[in-house]
Amino acid sequence: MDPADLSLPPLAAAFIFGLLGGAHCIGMCGGIMSALTFAVPPSMRQPGRLAGLLLGYNLGRITSYMIAGALVALLGSVLNHALDGIALALRILAAVMLVLMALYIANWWKGLVHVEALGRALWRRVEPFGRRLMPVVKVPQAFALGSIWGWMPCGLIYSMLAWSLAVAEPLRAATMMGAFGLGTLPAVLATGVAARRVSLWIRHPATRTMAALLIISFAAWQLWHLQSMTGMDDMASMTPSHH
Repeated sequence: MDPADLSLPPLAAAFIFGLLGGAHCIGMCGGIMSALTFAVPPSMRQPGRLAGLLLGYNLGRITSYMIAGALVALLGSVLNHALDGIALALRILAAVMLVLMALYIANWWKGLVHVEALGRALWRRVEPFGRRLMPVVKVPQAFALGSIWGWMPCGLIYSMLAWSLAVAEPLRAATMMGAFGLGTLPAVLATGVAARRVSLWIRHPATRTMAALLIISFAAWQLWHLQSMTGMDDMASMTPSHH
């Protein structure tokens, strides 16, 4: 099975990345969620209305992830057609990014956070459009704001986009980014006591170590598959042809 296809293992891995990256999401997005909630006029803070706004925010956010994944995969497809051997390099890059993500999730190495600097210039241009939508009182507004919010610089998202680049198929990459976005929902949506419980579970060393080892195993499987495919291609090129 090709590790870049979108069968259950890659989709499950993408979901786990989002779920276990939730500690990062709580730090980056938890405050935003609270600020957006308190920005709603007190007279309009009925549970049903707030639930609709929260759903709108997150649908917009996940949609922006899927669009970004599709665009990056389209770039990967163009590169594959334009440059010989680039597909193998992109697959190796994706596996390396998975390992870096695992190190981040396990708290073994935090260098992945520095990747976020790559998107700050874009965010400075996009973020003012979000401010114009405040305060949010309607679901379409919430969806629009979430779509902007999804472009906030995030090392975990950039790691997933590196995987999308290797997939090089827009629809599959969008599906994978959607699975990642769904994985982030428990941490982003949790509040109060629930948020503390989710955070404690996500931050528990055993949970994070187990997830990191699973991710590293998946990355190793990708590299092994690539090596075996390369080996078979080399053997095929050495086999004499018969006319």
